[in-house]
Amino acid sequence: MKKHYLFLLLVSTFFCNAQIKGNITDDKGNPLAFVNIFQEDTYNGTTSNELGNYEFNVLPKGKQTLVFQFLGFKTQKIIIETAKLPYTLNVKLVEESFSLNEVIINTKRNPAIAIIKNAIANRDSNTKNTNKYRADFYSRGIFKLKNAPKKIFGQKIGDLNGALDSTGTGIISLSETFSKIVYEKPNKLSEVVVASKVSGDNNGYSYNTARSSFYDFYDNTIDFGIAMISPIASNALNYYNYKLESTFFDDKNKMINKIKVSAKRDSEPVFEGYIYIVEDSWAIYAVELDIKGYRIKEDFLDVMTLKQNFSYNNNSKIWTKNTQSLEITAGAFGIKFNGKYNYVYSNYEFVTSFAPKTFTNEITKIELNANQKDSTFWNSNRPIPLTIEENLDYFRKDSIYTVRNSKKYLDSIDLKNNKFNPLKLLTGYTFKNSSQKYSFSYAGLVNIGSLSFNTVQGYNLDSGFRFTNWKNQEKKGIYTTLSTTFNYGFSEDRLRVTGQFLHRFNNQNYATVYATGGSSVKQFNPNEPISKAINSVSTLFFRNNFMKLYNLESMAIGFTQNIANGINLNSKIEYQQRKPLFNTTDYSLFNKSDFYTSNNPLDPTNYSSSAFEQHHLTKLNLSFKINFGNKYSSRPDGKFNIRNEKYPTLYVAYEKAIGASDKKYEYDYFNLRATYDLKLGNKGALGINMKAGAFINAQNIAFMDYKHFNGNQTSVGQDERYLNIFNLLPYYSSSTNNRFAEAHAEYNDKGYIMNKIPLLNKLKATLNIGAHALSIPDKKPYSEMNIGLDNIGIGKFKMFRIDYVRSYQSGFKGDGVVFGLKFLNIID
Repeated sequence: MKKHYLFLLLVSTFFCNAQIKGNITDDKGNPLAFVNIFQEDTYNGTTSNELGNYEFNVLPKGKQTLVFQFLGFKTQKIIIETAKLPYTLNVKLVEESFSLNEVIINTKRNPAIAIIKNAIANRDSNTKNTNKYRADFYSRGIFKLKNAPKKIFGQKIGDLNGALDSTGTGIISLSETFSKIVYEKPNKLSEVVVASKVSGDNNGYSYNTARSSFYDFYDNTIDFGIAMISPIASNALNYYNYKLESTFFDDKNKMINKIKVSAKRDSEPVFEGYIYIVEDSWAIYAVELDIKGYRIKEDFLDVMTLKQNFSYNNNSKIWTKNTQSLEITAGAFGIKFNGKYNYVYSNYEFVTSFAPKTFTNEITKIELNANQKDSTFWNSNRPIPLTIEENLDYFRKDSIYTVRNSKKYLDSIDLKNNKFNPLKLLTGYTFKNSSQKYSFSYAGLVNIGSLSFNTVQGYNLDSGFRFTNWKNQEKKGIYTTLSTTFNYGFSEDRLRVTGQFLHRFNNQNYATVYATGGSSVKQFNPNEPISKAINSVSTLFFRNNFMKLYNLESMAIGFTQNIANGINLNSKIEYQQRKPLFNTTDYSLFNKSDFYTSNNPLDPTNYSSSAFEQHHLTKLNLSFKINFGNKYSSRPDGKFNIRNEKYPTLYVAYEKAIGASDKKYEYDYFNLRATYDLKLGNKGALGINMKAGAFINAQNIAFMDYKHFNGNQTSVGQDERYLNIFNLLPYYSSSTNNRFAEAHAEYNDKGYIMNKIPLLNKLKATLNIGAHALSIPDKKPYSEMNIGLDNIGIGKFKMFRIDYVRSYQSGFKGDGVVFGLKFLNIID
């Protein structure tokens, strides 16, 4: 009986409050999903849901005409009397009878090409009237998972807060958003989110904002991570094959051309499917296009299907986009994902210009009580009715949220998970109090990355403890962590301990204070160009101990904060005592007849002396990160920065060493850095990283205070991009205590070139071309060039790259091959 009651409750909420509601089917009674429904010659519209159900609010009184428009079916107009509302209006659509003129069929010339050329020629005129507008925006996103395993890589998945059933199937994400948007092409946006709803999280805010929904086929490219070529781009004829499949007439007797688009080359960043073009005006009537995952270098994505529907307004003489949907199918490890995002644009107001200061750096603002709207609001304003499955998900997860956030439930789960057994001495242990929002954890001894090898410590093991309090994090962004790390070197028989305290004060400017202290082993280059994992393999297997280390005992206190829009401050004062270290082991797995180099980076053959003498000093650090033209999104739970990609990011830093045990160790150091990513449309992207700096009064400073450059002697690369490394430069061969200038640039074709090369295009790889330069006093300039392939792998796992590198210094210096293992970032 309870199940029947629940079903009736869901159905009753399914059809409530709307002035008009009903179901749309074909002539055989099959439901039609995402039918475009609008009030004739207005910007008031909606769409049907997956089951063909719709709800519609008609604003003016009197006789009104509703238009039901669906691709492949005849558009139907129905006149209603709004004085008699509310009522149910079920609609049956009839399939369109398509035709092609015999003259067109018999011609030797492709008629679709002429239509596409006209659409290209008229892009500016068709888009100029919709370049500036105000509108209401609604979005709904749902993401489903099917047949999830119990574990992935040994880690339990669980039921994802009640989302999955016993078969690992269910809705893992469902959310909705109502917004008021002001938009000016190409990228000016002001959005106010007035309502936001997240299934299973009463305090949550949806990320389905308008900022991520602008897909404009009147542009040459549409950004999906890769710049996809529009079927009516200025250069589209180089990428697409076109076929005029049929023509039909809409409700205003305008002829619509249905054109099939397909790729000339399979691996190019192009769409496949259909674009509908209006005869004479050459405007877009609709699109129904697929995006293949491998074409945008997203290997876990199978396909995305993007649909858009436009309607013509006799009053404004403008074709406008009413509805849009994006369906996603993806999978990995035997798991299938399916997502669908629906968007409704209504109440357009087109303008010729906006008042000054309409657009600011705040792109999106979510109102304070946006997530507190009750069911009456949603049932009255939601343009697309929920399906029974979606209604049930809200009902279940809201109930689950209430239960699972109660103190009784949280305490019971903690009681179960907090049980201790001796095995956790090896694997790690966490004690958690979820209701009071704090936890205490022990890292264990057998986790990934905890064991490594170097010639100073031999095998060494990391472990530690961590306390976290996040009681006020959700609403105010306040949290505190206290941690300690233990490192034991077996060969030197020494234990080192470090500790850290961190407290963040808020989620608006993210003011954070931290303190650190203890004893640790450090590389002379603080950027740590050789990772523990790579060094362990290099040392144990090839007797190459490139990692050079010293002992650091220190105490520091620091503070970070966003001091203005786009400007971040980082400051620190630190006392350091540095002591030399020497090799303590000659152990390796292979090549045991060879000798290790010493731990002296200045003289690898000197085993009796170090690169520096024991000393101490105090350092003051002050640095700024500046994002020009920075945008941001404001939410009650935080302020989120959005970098303006038109401008570079600038870093300015100053460091001063004082209070040293010997005055010769004191110095001043200034440095600048600028990074920039230049997007080249569908032709790829160019990344740039430029640095410059200078020391003052630093003739005799300690070697670890020099400016060191990120070299590489292992033939293994770990970074996604080589914009901060010289892949053939010995680690400490160019270190300087004087001035320097450094530049890196890397072009990634995103498939633009590779897609056109026979056979190689089967790899679905991208081409990288890089240039790197370094200038310091008293040495000839050093430079490198590299060319290689990225996005290499097997099946969906494209985690490798390979580059050929040549170096120059007073002519050709050397060359080599670098194998990029990007997954090693996870291990370290």
